[in-house]
Amino acid sequence: MYRQKQQQRMPLAVAAAVLVPFAAACGNEQAGAGSGSAGAEKPVTGIRWTVDSVTVDGTTHRATSDAYMTLSEGGKAEGHYGCNGFRADAALDGDRVRFAAVETTVKACDEPLMDFEHLLGKTLTDGALRTEPGNDRLTLTSEGGDTVRLSRGGGNTPLYGTEWRITSPDAAGRAHLTFDEEKGTVSGSLGCNRANADATVRDGHITLGTPATTRMVCEDSLMEAEKRLLRLFDTTLSYRVDHRNMTLTSENGTTVEAFATG
Repeated sequence: MYRQKQQQRMPLAVAAAVLVPFAAACGNEQAGAGSGSAGAEKPVTGIRWTVDSVTVDGTTHRATSDAYMTLSEGGKAEGHYGCNGFRADAALDGDRVRFAAVETTVKACDEPLMDFEHLLGKTLTDGALRTEPGNDRLTLTSEGGDTVRLSRGGGNTPLYGTEWRITSPDAAGRAHLTFDEEKGTVSGSLGCNRANADATVRDGHITLGTPATTRMVCEDSLMEAEKRLLRLFDTTLSYRVDHRNMTLTSENGTTVEAFATG
């Protein structure tokens, strides 16, 4: 359900809304190397633009989930922040970006997603943004010099060979899994302990064997997240990859969200 950004949970709504300038920047660019704009040879409508990073006060923060946007030729923007979706009207004044009539979904996510959302919101609501497109990339710069970097999105990330960082349950960014097609295994960290197991992938499902793990003890929050992740093993999971996001759902109802870090 979409809501106007003035309604409840303002920080979430604002952060999701500020992706709209990407659409405005992309949808109205004109040719000219000096102006940081793009002409007809660099189409921007109908393209999935991925948010790669935000730099605030000189520190760069990589995206923690699949934040993206697309723009129609009619000046409408829609996309997803990684936590909340959005749609809006889009406009451009020269090489400066502004947005209006924003509607967003309203929900909370785990801490890494919300931290990045806060940084993105802080940057993109800081007045007009200068657009600098080129080579399938787009940089937005605030008056204070903070930047948002985007790239032209491609297809779905391969299941195999990708480090999938677990975003839910929240394990302080420490949990990750990598599937090896040649060995038929999965390995990585469950937040506290490392684990590896057999992994058979077939027809949209992954069957995981019994995990071999280390035996460390960590703080309670990590151990709780690890217990949830251990429920993925010795069972068959359905999985879905959407660009850089992956969802794993076990037969016992456990759902895990992951993000491709590479």
